[in-house]
Amino acid sequence: MQNLTDNTLMLKVKNGDVDKLGLLYERHKKTLFGFFYNLGNNPSVSEDLVQNVFVRVLKYRTSYSGEGSFAAWMYRMARNVNYDYHKKVSRQNISIGVSPEDVKVGVEDYQIDGFEKEGNKVLLRQALSLLPDDKRELLVLSKYRELKFSEIAKIVGCTEGAAKVRVHRALKDLRTIFLQLEIA
Repeated sequence: MQNLTDNTLMLKVKNGDVDKLGLLYERHKKTLFGFFYNLGNNPSVSEDLVQNVFVRVLKYRTSYSGEGSFAAWMYRMARNVNYDYHKKVSRQNISIGVSPEDVKVGVEDYQIDGFEKEGNKVLLRQALSLLPDDKRELLVLSKYRELKFSEIAKIVGCTEGAAKVRVHRALKDLRTIFLQLEIA
């Protein structure tokens, strides 16, 4: 079972073999946690949001076509789960709690343009948290989750060229914020 692709497993889930969802969960729970965490959610909220994604995967399994990558389909759901959570939180005036830069947990982070090579993880996280949500999300998908621009385009609903431009602009803004924090 371990050598089945994500698409094959999801098609089995779609056709009623819901036990295969456990394998997909095991394969993607860490990367989804990192996705939510890097979007500024605290660890507890990130874990809850990962669970919510897989509840939605199960609920909307019949809408899965098998075309494209499973990861792009899953991250589109993850994006919606994150949006729905923050919409609910803002409506209820609940504080989302601890920011990622205040938490010291062993979350696997991938490098963004060598910033972290210089030992500036805290500054990078602060800079990332200061970006607007849409730009932060693009960088998390592109640099941390290492999705292709074509997959990002499907997730955010634009062309591949527009996704490249948006990621480039977000990275430029991140670099500017990072350098400002470094000087301060």
